[in-house]
Amino acid sequence: MSGRGGESVNGDKRSNAQRLKESLENDIINGRLAPGERLDPEALGKLYQVSRTPVREAIQQLVASGLVTVSPKKGTFVAKVGIEQLIEMFEVMAELEGMCGRLAARRITPAELAVLHAAIERCEAAARTGNSDEYYYENEAFHHGIYAASHNGFLAREAHQLKQRLKPYRRLQLQVRHRLATSLAEHREIVAAIEAGDAERAEQTLRKHVLIQGERFSDFVASVRALEAG
Repeated sequence: MSGRGGESVNGDKRSNAQRLKESLENDIINGRLAPGERLDPEALGKLYQVSRTPVREAIQQLVASGLVTVSPKKGTFVAKVGIEQLIEMFEVMAELEGMCGRLAARRITPAELAVLHAAIERCEAAARTGNSDEYYYENEAFHHGIYAASHNGFLAREAHQLKQRLKPYRRLQLQVRHRLATSLAEHREIVAAIEAGDAERAEQTLRKHVLIQGERFSDFVASVRALEAG
């Protein structure tokens, strides 16, 4: 019998490592493991009932993705990103998403447009209840729909990869007061531009949607510091 993530009868350590990696990744990007929090490999092995090898492999994969850091003589920690680097990453994210929006305005299919409208309806339902967690998941679906509509697989993969890296911090944005309503209004503007085939406006609205500036920057910095303070 296997435990929470336990080894299979045939000793498939690779699959054990992958399951552990995915579980830890999910905890990190959804805020259950905070930036700077220490990961105890021995405790992880006991929790998931796996040997040292899959734990080590899972941690190596998370280090490669930038979600975890290993400090000699100190231990393994959920990665902390400095404010300056975070802003730089969001700047790149804004450019990638803007490009996705521009291409989507030129290439989107009726079926893909319907996906975006459906995602907005679900975002509206979450916003009405003030459920930032539910809104976050529907917001993810909305952005992934735009990536797909760009019909540029390389761009979509790059945008998705950076978005994964920023997930713990993107969630914080939605927890700022009144941000759900503002985000929803921006979603409507983005879809209107894409539907109209206005590539330049789609790019500009998406870039603005992602960038952190002005009062949003101050609120975001305060939220990041509160998260890191535990």
